Amino acid sequence: MGMLTSMLDYQSQRHKVISSNIANIDTPGYRPKELTFTRELSEAMLHTSGVEMTRSNEKHLPTASYHVSSGDVELVDAGNKVDIDGEMGKLADNHLKYNLTVELLARKFKSLNSVLREVK
Repeated sequence: MGMLTSMLDYQSQRHKVISSNIANIDTPGYRPKELTFTRELSEAMLHTSGVEMTRSNEKHLPTASYHVSSGDVELVDAGNKVDIDGEMGKLADNHLKYNLTVELLARKFKSLNSVLREVK
């Protein structure tokens, strides 16, 4: 659940940045921004901690748990000019990812709720 809430935070921040890019499309000298956390993700992948999963087949992907906090994201320049088509595409993609993450989190809470009911 920690990873899902981190993803919701990231997608919410990214929505604000993309919306700001779209709102400033006609602002002279405005450079579009993008949120990134690739550096932190690559470091987390190198320094995994916790329980290691066993791969039963070499074709299986390794699994790890990653937590992205608000301090892990970085606002960077994304280019010289706002591309409205590109920004609208990013906004739609981010919206779909946000909705998927909300659905996954809701399912987690439903499963926890059913476990608690069974314990009673």
